[in-house]
Amino acid sequence: MTFPSYFEAFDAKQMLADYPVGDAFTQRYTGMSRDELFAIQDRQFRRLMQRGWQIPFYRRLWGNAGIEPGDIQGLADITKLPVYDKSDLMASIADHPPFGDFAGIDRTDPSRAPSIFHTTSGTTGRPQALLFGPKGREITNLLVGRMYRWQGLEPSDVIQSVYGHGMINGGHYIREAVTHFTNSLFLSAGTGIETRSLNQVNLMADFGVTVLVGFVDYIRKLAETAAAEKLMEQINIRMICGHLGTEDRASVEAAWGGAKAFDWYGVGDTGSIAGEGPERDGLYVWEDAQYLELLDIDTGHPVAPGETGDMVVTCLFKDDVAPCIRFNTHDITHELTGANATGMAFKRIAGFKGRSDNMVKLRGINVFPHAIGALIENRADLTGEFVCRLVRDPSTQRDDMTVTLESRGGTDSSALAELLRRGLGVEVSVDLVAPGGTAPLTQIEVRQKPIRLIDERGV
Repeated sequence: MTFPSYFEAFDAKQMLADYPVGDAFTQRYTGMSRDELFAIQDRQFRRLMQRGWQIPFYRRLWGNAGIEPGDIQGLADITKLPVYDKSDLMASIADHPPFGDFAGIDRTDPSRAPSIFHTTSGTTGRPQALLFGPKGREITNLLVGRMYRWQGLEPSDVIQSVYGHGMINGGHYIREAVTHFTNSLFLSAGTGIETRSLNQVNLMADFGVTVLVGFVDYIRKLAETAAAEKLMEQINIRMICGHLGTEDRASVEAAWGGAKAFDWYGVGDTGSIAGEGPERDGLYVWEDAQYLELLDIDTGHPVAPGETGDMVVTCLFKDDVAPCIRFNTHDITHELTGANATGMAFKRIAGFKGRSDNMVKLRGINVFPHAIGALIENRADLTGEFVCRLVRDPSTQRDDMTVTLESRGGTDSSALAELLRRGLGVEVSVDLVAPGGTAPLTQIEVRQKPIRLIDERGV
């Protein structure tokens, strides 16, 4: 039987020409005008729409909104298309199990290109199927490898990844990004349940790890393990690339002796959407590959520059398997205005600021649990770990939130409660536990993303 292998299914040289890395990347997009960039995006979007009309999920989504093929002439018309989110994808899977009808794959066709299958972590519900074609997968990898190199990754570096594996996409595609698009050595340590924290820090010492990648919650915890094992003098971490979100980078940098930490943002369906450059002056959206809109959480209309909105993403490159056209991540951020420090044509965002579908209304105030991380950062008496529990009094129907925080001792709980009240705009209760005391609730050792909100209201 004849069928294409992975690297026969797309043109790798053309991919590198269209999506450059290294010096070619900075040379192309430094000083480029926004009009030139839009022309690149528009060409990609027109090709993407042709693919979209071939897929049942989009024909149904757009048809239900009264959209016909001729209605969308180019990228300028993108706001005519409806947005969709994970609930729509899960409904597609329920109606067309087990993969849904959004990928555009005929699995009975032996001549089809290979496909890559993973799932999401299930942080906000049941894990979702993720499917990639060779072209879409490699560009997804490329965007991460390009970002690491721009941030300062060197061929001499040894990277240790604490992203999870198994069915989850993250650890696999980060490994592919480094091995395919950088010359650095890569250690797939994984989460604490895959490689115990004690073994992780010994790997760093034994193999000369210089760069850590993953979620900073666990990276910070590993520093405590290394210190407890008296291994800090044998470990020389110079760079951390994780997901800082609302956290200040200073705490994780200090934990690893002054390593330089970089932030980036992406989701399983889209891959990397934005990342910091060498100047760390905001997260640059990879606009040659990703078209990002910020929409008002309530109205769905574009927000003004500087205002907070849901990140809605269109993967301009993903025109093979599972195209992504106006996907609402329900992650919120705002655009950074003004000149950037690199001369790059791409716009910048502030990074992940919370989830609009994880926002809770507490006595009339919108509360984003992730905001607590920024309020408690850089305090020597706290570890930085926390979890929120939301309950409802059945007799009064009053909602209350208790924030459980890890204290090393000496914390004034009343003063801390007042700090959170001022920062969140609403009164919450504070519960202090010893270091490690939140781990059973956050599941920091076993999850890609620790749990920060437990809603026990039954609503």
